[in-house]
Amino acid sequence: MKLFLYLAQGTNPYRNLAVEQYLLEHVPQNACILYLWQNRHTVVIGRNQNAWQECRTARLEADGGFLARRLSGGGAVFHDLGNLNFTFLVNKKDYSIEKQLSVIVEACRSLGIPAERSGRNDVLTGGRKFSGNAFYEHQGRCYHHGTLLVDVDMEAMGRYLSPSTAKLQAKGVSSVRSRVVNLRELVPGLTIEGLISAMETAFGKVYGGEAERLASDWMDAREVDALETRYASWEWRYGRKIPCTLSCACRFAWGEVSIQLQVEEGIVQQAAVYSDAMDWSLAPALEGALTGRRFSKEDLAAGVRTLEAEGSVKEDLLTLLAQQDI
Repeated sequence: MKLFLYLAQGTNPYRNLAVEQYLLEHVPQNACILYLWQNRHTVVIGRNQNAWQECRTARLEADGGFLARRLSGGGAVFHDLGNLNFTFLVNKKDYSIEKQLSVIVEACRSLGIPAERSGRNDVLTGGRKFSGNAFYEHQGRCYHHGTLLVDVDMEAMGRYLSPSTAKLQAKGVSSVRSRVVNLRELVPGLTIEGLISAMETAFGKVYGGEAERLASDWMDAREVDALETRYASWEWRYGRKIPCTLSCACRFAWGEVSIQLQVEEGIVQQAAVYSDAMDWSLAPALEGALTGRRFSKEDLAAGVRTLEAEGSVKEDLLTLLAQQDI
């Protein structure tokens, strides 16, 4: 497999997300691209999240920060220059979460940090999280991206993120903070440059080769510019608000979901679904399944049953709708 490394040229989140999408759409066959990047003063929300619910947007913007929305699912995160972001981009046949996470673990261990995988999404050291991960697939290509906390401003993280009451009840703010660690606490002299070097070395070691560095002129600047414009747009970042007839929400083991329905003459005219589920396709699929249905428990339930969803998702959604006063 051919290995490529691309280092971001700036810290603007909209440009960096545009580059990420461009790399995804143009990753060569039999290749893996490792993209390393940083965003300054940014809250990044998952593809299907409600911006106003997840982030104190007015405070963030007043402080000169950025609100960005990524393609993948999952929850809101805070990025500053004490954080290094990574993205592995491959064709689906070459996708290997084991190898990709092994690069992170190997890089950290080379720095004297005893890292280990936890579940599907996190990398921990001493039981404390320093890397959260999310995933995306489109037209036979995949990426796996996430954060590496080196020296992130934890106070700023708490200042801008506004987790739901359900999430706070499930985890608790103090509990979350106690379970997160900056790597510089463990290796006081660690720099972003040092971690980049460790990631590059580990990438080659795990995949068995040496990565070729990509230059920025490898990309079509006009195409990247167009993607950047989209990521920076109000429509992409904030999305739509609909006149709401029914609103309900609940937190389940697979994530939190909020459903809003606009009903006219007994028919669901619009559905808006917000979720931090890792499956980015769930929210748009549920919107499609509910739109056009009669506003009755039976017909809405029939729409939910058409979903292709894993685990208890369908049953949980059916239970939520059954509890509503319709």
